[in-house]
Amino acid sequence: MSGNKIGLAWSEDFELGCEEVDAQHRQLFILVTDLIKACTEGYDTEILQETLEFLIDYTVQHFNDEEAFMVRYEYPDYERHKGIHNGFKKTVRNFVVDFVENDSTTDLSNDVNRIVVRWLINHIQREDKKIGDYVRSLESA
Repeated sequence: MSGNKIGLAWSEDFELGCEEVDAQHRQLFILVTDLIKACTEGYDTEILQETLEFLIDYTVQHFNDEEAFMVRYEYPDYERHKGIHNGFKKTVRNFVVDFVENDSTTDLSNDVNRIVVRWLINHIQREDKKIGDYVRSLESA
């Protein structure tokens, strides 16, 4: 979490060593932070919904690119990792549906903080780092 307590702050600790994936992770941090700020500043529901949809589309594109990266290097844990991505997409879709039905920016902000922020940090540090380590091991062999 960043020092201002809103959103995410990028750190080199999150870098995998694949510039394309790292750049997308940095962009995801910015998008999530912007969404949290929009919730706390009381943006119009339509703007929040557009922001959410953009975040979801970007995340799906990122997952597709990351999965292609894993396939290119024949990452042995690809199927499990892809399953984690699919589970996260379902989770996010569910709280988007909840937001659309209930129109609560407080609930949305809480969900983004509680689910998305934690998931991104944990996923990058635990799962994505394994991909970077694997690719580096191939390159040093």
